[in-house]
Amino acid sequence: MPHGDITHIEIPVTDFATSGSFYSALFGWQIAEAPGFEGYPMWQAPNKISGGALTKRDDDFTQPRSYVEVDSIDDALAAAKANGGTVVAEKRQITETSWWAIVADPDGNELGLYEGMTAAPES
Repeated sequence: MPHGDITHIEIPVTDFATSGSFYSALFGWQIAEAPGFEGYPMWQAPNKISGGALTKRDDDFTQPRSYVEVDSIDDALAAAKANGGTVVAEKRQITETSWWAIVADPDGNELGLYEGMTAAPES
């Protein structure tokens, strides 16, 4: 995905089965756990482009969070801080080829950052 595209949306829920049934019936989303991501059921929209995950709701995560594709999380974190934002979660590795972090804008709205590839590089 190009820089700046929303690449993933996490939805905090209290019950994976109930919420999964709700979203599948409402939007036709396919929801399943992927190997290596147990306890993090991922959804994909019928267009096979949009997607995200259902994640456990807690006191610090009560609203859906969009993740935006960036060329460099390090650069994006520096730019967020330089422009009045804050870092909520520092850069963390997802796979060998992907990372995430969370920033908040000056109004406190949280956005996730995503850098990397979702598939293994071609040989």
